[in-house]
Amino acid sequence: MKFACTLIAVKDIQASRDFYEKVLGQKVTLDLGANICFENRFAIQHDFAGLIGEDGIKTAYQCNDHELVFEEDDFDAFQGRLQQARGIIYLHKAKEYPWGQRVIRFYDPDFHIIEVGESMGSVFKKFYDKGMTVDEVAERTWHPVEFVRQYIT
Repeated sequence: MKFACTLIAVKDIQASRDFYEKVLGQKVTLDLGANICFENRFAIQHDFAGLIGEDGIKTAYQCNDHELVFEEDDFDAFQGRLQQARGIIYLHKAKEYPWGQRVIRFYDPDFHIIEVGESMGSVFKKFYDKGMTVDEVAERTWHPVEFVRQYIT
């Protein structure tokens, strides 16, 4: 068995499509009207209750029990684009975690939490370019040396 994709329920399929394409730069691979698939095994679905065929099912929005996680190589450029987007509701602006990765969290139009983090490859390179050894980068970022080495050597 293999994992197929993550699907989230949305109220307004066009507003959600616009958000994921324009704000997060996702590319549509299949548009079936009420279901839109993006690259990276991610889909949005309008009328989720109708899709699964269960009367009385209630879709919960802003339940804050999960998030969609994206990584960005050019985190600074992404922050600039995000600041230009209208109507973004932030959980928090960019903050740096102890392992050196910067992350920002905000809501999509249906109040699903979106996390955009600086890609760890970028974090590794940032520290390496500042003069840290591969071993020092691995220790600083809490990643195995072999993993770090794949990105910076």
